[in-house]
Amino acid sequence: MRLTLKRKGLKVGVMTEEMIERIPFHATGTAFAGQRVHFIGIGGCGMRGLAALLMREGAVVSGSDRQSSPQTDWLASLGAQMAIGQRAENLPENIDRVVISAAIKDENPELMAARERGLSVVKYAGLLGEAMRCRVGVAISGTHGKSTTSALVAYMLTLAGLDPSYVVGGDVPQLGGGSRAGGGPHFVAESCEFDRSFLSLFPRIAAILNVEMDHLDCYDDLAAIQASFAAFAALVPADGRLIVNAEDRNIRPVIEGLSAPIETFGIDDEKADWRAVNVTAVRGRGRFEIMYHGQRFGVGQMRLPGRHNVMNALAAAALAHHAGADRDAILRAMATFSGVGRRMELKGISHGITVVDDYAHHPTEIRASLRAIRDAYEPDRLWVVFQPHQHSRTRFLLADFAQSFGAADTVLVPDIYFVRDSESEKQAVSSGDLVSEIRRAGGNAQYLESFDEIMDRLSADLRPGDCLVTMGAGSVYEIADRLLMRLGQLASAAGAAGK
Repeated sequence: MRLTLKRKGLKVGVMTEEMIERIPFHATGTAFAGQRVHFIGIGGCGMRGLAALLMREGAVVSGSDRQSSPQTDWLASLGAQMAIGQRAENLPENIDRVVISAAIKDENPELMAARERGLSVVKYAGLLGEAMRCRVGVAISGTHGKSTTSALVAYMLTLAGLDPSYVVGGDVPQLGGGSRAGGGPHFVAESCEFDRSFLSLFPRIAAILNVEMDHLDCYDDLAAIQASFAAFAALVPADGRLIVNAEDRNIRPVIEGLSAPIETFGIDDEKADWRAVNVTAVRGRGRFEIMYHGQRFGVGQMRLPGRHNVMNALAAAALAHHAGADRDAILRAMATFSGVGRRMELKGISHGITVVDDYAHHPTEIRASLRAIRDAYEPDRLWVVFQPHQHSRTRFLLADFAQSFGAADTVLVPDIYFVRDSESEKQAVSSGDLVSEIRRAGGNAQYLESFDEIMDRLSADLRPGDCLVTMGAGSVYEIADRLLMRLGQLASAAGAAGK
């Protein structure tokens, strides 16, 4: 399927990065225009993106979250009515529907109040599906790489002048955020398997980047995860397109018997439809030739380090190509894409210490990110502050986690970030258990309960030439921010003393 977007008979011109930065916030007026929608847990990655998109489409949005954050402040600046803390009285008097994330439990006071009032309650994924249904859905799924690939596809389509709508589970500086309601036909969405959320979507073009064991709080085993991905793949119609990783054995059972045309991507698999060859890396950043059905598509370049990002770029190129983006826009976007917030994000360099923040919270992600960071920055010592995300994930994947820090010199582990788990699950495993396993695997790890203790250790032991990575899906990024602030204060004090 190749689409050329026209307005009033004229082709839309290619947008530059500078033009994207000047895109104004405005209501476009669609099926959501005038609706009054309340989001419980509005600060979550997907929730805030969808909330912003609905506001851009003319909805009146309110919401609550457990604590304030830059994300909730941003939504308030766009016009959302925000409440910190979750209480029944946060629900506005006049409201059409309430949106909840999969993490919201039945005993949540706002959800209970909404049901008592007979209000329409929909899960995040259901509303995302509504937004996608009336557009050309481009859905990116997989255990890893969804945010980066979704953002890159949205960026490619934007530079191609196709003016897409999108919801990405993270901040994308080059796009002015993680969501937008565009005037074009496409809707790009990061599509998560947790709680089988992605089965609520309506993709015409879709990708499965990889399939691994995760979210074992809602899946019994790998076979159940594969069955869920198979159901997602079956949503792609016969006139659509499914893009899958040729090198992931777990995907093979997922795509058996599908009616949609399938294309594969890979580096090592010579039979892949989309393939990166002659891959080279300078300080971790990749340059490669892209082959499509054996013919040269062009030269790909990535600012982002790591082999996994070459794979993400291949998948994005395939998706954007079938969505109608021209080759030049695809290659230009690939070469200039600076990534998603909290994905190997360089926070700063101070006193010769490099500080990077990363969202990795699964063993495979940790391995890939740490290898890429070491290649990119070549530090004397690589320090990692890893905040485990969920007790259930930590318990189920404990042995894999212990083996995933081989590229690190020192690993500091605070308490596990508690979300969604039961109290019994919380008692079943601790950060101390993870530290013991890392040491048993030959790593240098230490459990430090609080961020304050970790800050004291870092302040005492970091030296020029080191790289610190804060890693995890919780609040661990605060340590990166605090450390850079402390280093900046030291630099200011030294400068003042030298005057």
